[in-house]
Amino acid sequence: MKNGPALASTLYRVPRNDGVHVIQRRRADGARELTTHRITLAAGQSATFSLPGEETVAVLQRGTGRFSCGAHAWEVSREDVFTERATALLLPSGQTLHVMATTALEAVLVSTPAPDGGEPVIRTPADIQVQHRGKPGYERDVHELFVNDSFARRIVVGETVNAPGNWSSYPPHKHDGRDGEPVFEEIYYYRLNPTTGFGLQALYTQDGEQATHQVRDGDLVLLPYGYHPVSAPPGYTLYYLWAIVGETRKLSIHEDPDYSWVHTIDL
Repeated sequence: MKNGPALASTLYRVPRNDGVHVIQRRRADGARELTTHRITLAAGQSATFSLPGEETVAVLQRGTGRFSCGAHAWEVSREDVFTERATALLLPSGQTLHVMATTALEAVLVSTPAPDGGEPVIRTPADIQVQHRGKPGYERDVHELFVNDSFARRIVVGETVNAPGNWSSYPPHKHDGRDGEPVFEEIYYYRLNPTTGFGLQALYTQDGEQATHQVRDGDLVLLPYGYHPVSAPPGYTLYYLWAIVGETRKLSIHEDPDYSWVHTIDL
């Protein structure tokens, strides 16, 4: 039984527009938990963001400027997602984020329902832990933004960078509860270097449903259920921001048993 939209309809391709704009929204197109916005500003522009009843993680993609929330303010900067670790802000439910751009600036904001309370928390590049995972053919760097922290109420957020020609979320895994694992909903938001490239996002279930999306720079895929490996073509580095939420903040997955043997071989 499906517990979300058909896998073939989970790709979101929204043009970059000035200011705050929605990429995908909770309670639309099968999303149960997550909403994603993007802020795109030219130098000197500003924007305000608030989503009552939801906590948000804002991840700077590029540019220099200022994030402020109530009495708190932070100067933020990131050349791009491929050369610098993240600056990310946890915005608790009930609070408002103001963004001022010194240079052209872009940020992605992912939100989910959560109780009010708590203080905003900034993560700078020095705070980001990076894990190199996998073997040749599926090597990637995983950046933990808000994963094992005590600050977020529900949301878990990180970044993954695939080397050219490599897979990630591999061997394939899922977290839809069909095999006893906790149920999570997830989104991937993609960037490509060079930007003219594409990646491939596969989604499938053991009962035969399957879809493959060609993902381009700025695309998003909702992962409502099923296995979801992703690949970067030769010559192109693929980045994705991932945000996940469910019945617990302790991540747990179910790996496709057909691929478990891959762990036992040298590649």
